[in-house]
Amino acid sequence: MIIAVDGPAAAGKGTLARALARRYNFHFLDTGALYRMVGLAVLQAGRDPHDEAAALEAAQGLKPDLTHEQDLRSEDVGAAASIVAANLKVREALLGFQRQFAQRAPGAVLDGRDIGTVVCPDAEVKIFVTASPEVRAERRHAELAERGEAPSLETVLDDIHARDERDRTRAHAPLVPARDAYVLETSQMTREQALNSAIAYVEMRRK
Repeated sequence: MIIAVDGPAAAGKGTLARALARRYNFHFLDTGALYRMVGLAVLQAGRDPHDEAAALEAAQGLKPDLTHEQDLRSEDVGAAASIVAANLKVREALLGFQRQFAQRAPGAVLDGRDIGTVVCPDAEVKIFVTASPEVRAERRHAELAERGEAPSLETVLDDIHARDERDRTRAHAPLVPARDAYVLETSQMTREQALNSAIAYVEMRRK
């Protein structure tokens, strides 16, 4: 079984996808981390994420096993990831890896922006996790504060709006729910409530 979990930044899709993978003992892939790795590599090389050749070079030379999780969580890397993700050649370079991962037995949960629409359009379960920009900004702001980073809530909200705009309007694999996706609106939900709702949907699909 393939479970595709999509949604905008800070909607809670990563937390939900990891929990589903643990629940069903499936493999888990945060596909957004792949784009963050590309963005980080471009920045570390002193190049511009808008430079398509630099982004493609970083994607082709990606070494996921050598990247530390903590290096990927900064706002600068997140912004760079959003930019390189709009690069068609970068997306093509990472597509094969994602599809291969999705075939792992006994199942896989992939979390991203275009899993249900592009990477795994035949996934048995497609969940689109979303929440209002204001709620997502508050969640991201709290997460950054826990790590000792201190941007203002207004700055975080502006970044959320900018990422949403880039994700929705990019020419290649824009952020939209798959037609057959279960849309899970989490603005008024706790993590446990969101997980229970997702599990109920997965169980329905399994039957």
